[in-house]
Amino acid sequence: KYAQAHFGQVNSRRFVAVVGDAELDEGNVWEAVLDEALDGLDNLIWIVDLNRQSLDRVVPGIRAARLKHLFDAMGWQVLEAKYGRRLQAYFARPNGDVLRQCIDGMDNEEYQAFFRLPGAELRAKLLEKEALLADLLADVTDEELPALFGNLGGHDLAELLSVLAAADANHERPTIIFAYTIKGWGLPIAGHPLNHAMLLNDDQLAEVRTTLGVDEADEWALFAADSSPGQLCHTVRERLYPTKPPPTPPMAIPVPTQIGLTMRDQASTQDAFGRLLFRLADLPAVRERLVTCSPDVSFSTNLAGWINKTGAFKMREQPDYSHEGQRLLKWQRGPSGQHIELGISEMNLFLLLGMFGLSAELNGQLLAPIGTVYDPFVCRGLDALIYALYSGAKFVFAGTPSGVTLAPEGGAHQSTITPSIGTELPNLRMYEPCFVAEVEWTLLEGIRSCFDREHGHATYLRLSTKPIDQRLLTGAKARLGEETLRQQVLAGGYRLLDWRQGGEQADPSTVVHIAATGAMIPEACAAAVYLWREGVAANVLNLTSPRRLFETWQLTPYTSRDSAFSWLVPAAERSAPIITVQDGASHALAWLGSAFRAPVVALGVDHFGQSGTQGDLYHHFGVDWEAIVAAALAATV
Repeated sequence: KYAQAHFGQVNSRRFVAVVGDAELDEGNVWEAVLDEALDGLDNLIWIVDLNRQSLDRVVPGIRAARLKHLFDAMGWQVLEAKYGRRLQAYFARPNGDVLRQCIDGMDNEEYQAFFRLPGAELRAKLLEKEALLADLLADVTDEELPALFGNLGGHDLAELLSVLAAADANHERPTIIFAYTIKGWGLPIAGHPLNHAMLLNDDQLAEVRTTLGVDEADEWALFAADSSPGQLCHTVRERLYPTKPPPTPPMAIPVPTQIGLTMRDQASTQDAFGRLLFRLADLPAVRERLVTCSPDVSFSTNLAGWINKTGAFKMREQPDYSHEGQRLLKWQRGPSGQHIELGISEMNLFLLLGMFGLSAELNGQLLAPIGTVYDPFVCRGLDALIYALYSGAKFVFAGTPSGVTLAPEGGAHQSTITPSIGTELPNLRMYEPCFVAEVEWTLLEGIRSCFDREHGHATYLRLSTKPIDQRLLTGAKARLGEETLRQQVLAGGYRLLDWRQGGEQADPSTVVHIAATGAMIPEACAAAVYLWREGVAANVLNLTSPRRLFETWQLTPYTSRDSAFSWLVPAAERSAPIITVQDGASHALAWLGSAFRAPVVALGVDHFGQSGTQGDLYHHFGVDWEAIVAAALAATV
């Protein structure tokens, strides 16, 4: 719907999901259904395979009515395919209502138990419940009775087509269809309470092949191309999967490598992120492909400027009732908006990013989705994030603010393990920038990667609200040159401070490397300057992406590893001790010792956070400049 509203031409038509009834136990289903972002979707159909079984058992009671009421209350069109046409015909006979009431009144366990009975026993059980059924079922043989009793709508093609036609007639809201089924229908284990983990034996498989007319020598044979089924399959395939090219071919969107954002000397990475998006709104070719989203933290993650420029997306124009002047965030909602505001659900955020990150594959329109989330709550949406990455979705998200640097808010809002998540998840490239220029380069690279459908990846920016002195970058920029510096930032790190340029009086035999990330860079620099005065040759390595460095190390042949990262640490200094410091779990950088074959002292946050000042918390967790100095002095003794 978003792609259609913004670009008109899309390849997709309708989205259909088949959902097991036991899957509706999952909390993230209800988080999604509750969100107003689904309001008005008319191209979405969920089909619930209602077989009354979970993994371990037949689900007790009767839950279907409760589920239907819940979806109805959420504004969905609720339909059902409960009984097949043959059973419906018996309901229409005299006393047929008695049979229907009898079956409707059974809870899940009773119905499943009855279904698996032989015909004669089933008849006896039914007549025990209601003697009036004797005449109604008189013309049904014992052999036929189980099939009639189990004639549910989910197995009746005519009934399903009728219900789907009713769904197709609705053009204003999403639809859910409860299709009643028997788990394992058509198999010897149909309806068995433990059939989820059952395997068919050889005799049972042979019986199934015979029933279906399957040749054992060619079990996966297609229908003959000139047969009616074969022609039908071909026609439907051509309709569902047209060969026409997508509306926007891959790599057609020009993304600059830099836009020259300038800010005051003291600036945070979160502030830089928001200002960059604001600037990107002035680049038409890029802007039209960007869409942002946030789980009710847009203002506190610096999206206000972007939203004020582009508006929020709603399928229909919405009035703005707020009349307060000089608002920092204006909600102009309509089909042209480019921000989607979600409720407080990080699970929904990553579900949305995952789907928008597959827009090119799903509807032919390239998009670069960008989400923001408080960094500790990346863990809250981890399930959806993993599946989005597994599906190959390409998107950017900023986890911000992060770490104990968010000092006043306490442990519940202070992330410690997210650097490990960003390092370990496949198809994800994580950066933890410190300076404005690094945010610019990594964000633009993340957007470019979204448009590279063959080799691209998702991007995670771990940001902070801590003001950083941008002048700390001046020396490295002059020494390396801006383009080389940009390349090294994207490669994972660079030498921010070199003891030869500032600590010339230090003893070359006392070299120590301080490897830091993000918000810890100022503490690392302060420690290095102090160590220079003490005669220690301290270098500061700014690790913008430990993930990228680790990938490089892993891809380097074992015999060549001594030359890996030569731009960071020359061969003469490879055995020097390393002090790692991160506003996160200390183990996340401890692998550097193996990469450089050097001793490591890993500093980080290995306990739950607390509320306090930044200085107090840095000291408490042993990541302040004094702790770095102490570790360096101990390592160089």
